[in-house]
Formats: sequence, structure tokens, C-alpha cells
Amino acid sequence: MSLLVSREMAAVCHLSINRPEKRNALNMDMYRELNNQLQTAIRDEAVQVIVLSAQGTDFCAGNDLADFLDNPELGSDHPIISLLHTLASCPKPLLAAVQGHAVGIGATLLLHMDLVYLGDNARLSFPFIDLGLVPEFASSLLLPQRIGHVRTCQLLLLGDALDAATACDWGLANQVLPAAELQPRLEEAARRLAAKPAQALLHSKALLKAPQQALLQQTMAREIDYFQQALASFDARQRIGSLLARVRQDSDG
Repeated sequence: MSLLVSREMAAVCHLSINRPEKRNALNMDMYRELNNQLQTAIRDEAVQVIVLSAQGTDFCAGNDLADFLDNPELGSDHPIISLLHTLASCPKPLLAAVQGHAVGIGATLLLHMDLVYLGDNARLSFPFIDLGLVPEFASSLLLPQRIGHVRTCQLLLLGDALDAATACDWGLANQVLPAAELQPRLEEAARRLAAKPAQALLHSKALLKAPQQALLQQTMAREIDYFQQALASFDARQRIGSLLARVRQDSDG
């Protein structure tokens, strides 16, 4: 199964990406399943907290690019778009534990988490421009808000990767931990949240998110429009094709 779902306690839903042989790159089936499980957890009144993690050495290598090129029309019912809207509007606290590489969507989705814990080997990267693409998932809004314009340009325009300590120092995570302590810390935070009054927790998150919800949706819509244009360009398809060819060659070698 490419997504593991567990409920160690009724109030906490654990979702764990499980495609370690592909560095947890997300394909369309995984987007659909993750969206379905999130929607189920949101509707379940017993669930107060949703936790996202990943199996293996890396959190998420981003999109499965070959699968992505086969599904280029980013309409409102596209699996990726559906998941983005579900995460961005999730009323319940979202927690994430990140080890190894978090690339592209694997990094931008962290901007929509409420608490983020990084393993000391975590590295965040946003290589959209190098692939001929543009930032997504409201990262063009949320990153400058969080870390400022010049640091955002370092990540998005130059494409520099960010180590765990710097990511935490810049305000993109709550804490950096040794690998062995990552999951226990995540579970402790989830238990603490689950023990709080449910309605007060939901209302508090809603108040925190309310000031920018409209702008968030507008930004996502604008990014999707630019992303669709970029994905259809010769430059993007050539760059993505070259990357896939290198990956296949490395795998064969």
C-alpha cells in the first residue's frame, strides 16, 4: 500500500506515505488516496488531529514526474488540485514529521502544516524553475510571508536546498531532532493536541487561518494557471524529460 493509515488513538489519524523505493514520489493514485483519507478524517468527529509522515529515508521526492506528464490537465477535479484544496482548507490541526529530502510538493505542503518537526538530516528544496515550472501550493505567497522576499528568492529563483537547522531557524519548522526522536516527538505533540477541548481547538485554528483564506485561494488559482502554461511549454517538457532519462540511466547503471 502506498499510503498507510492508522488510528493508535481515536482522536489522532496517522497518514504515512509508503513508496520508499521511489523516495515517496507522489503519483496520481497516491494523490487520490491521500485526499480521500484526509476527507474521511476531516468528516470523522472523533478525529481531532491529523499526522503526516513517510516511510523510508526520504519524506517525499515531489511529483512522480513521468506520471505527472501523463496527466497534465490541471482542472478543478485533478487529483493534485483536489488534494491541495483539502490540505489548504483542513479545519483540524495538521502535523508533519520530515526526514531526508522534501522536494517540490513535498516541501510546499509543509507550509500548510500547523506543526512541523524535522529530522536532523532533512533537506527542503523547491526546484520548480530548474524544471521550467513555477512555484505552487501558494508557496509564492506563504514563503515570503514566513521568511521574507530575499530568502524566498534564494529558495525559488536560485533553487538552493535548505538544511534542517536553517529551515527551523528561518521559521519553517518547530524543531530539529535526531532521527530516533522524530516520531516520538510527533506523537507526543499529537497526543497533547488530542487531549485539548475539541471545539476550542477547531475554532482557534479557524481564527488563525481566517485572515488570509481568500488570498490563499486566489494565489493558488493564479499559480495553477501559470503552472499549466509552464507544463505545456517545450522548455519544461524537455527539462523534465532529460531528468527522467538521467534517473532511468542511474537506475539501470
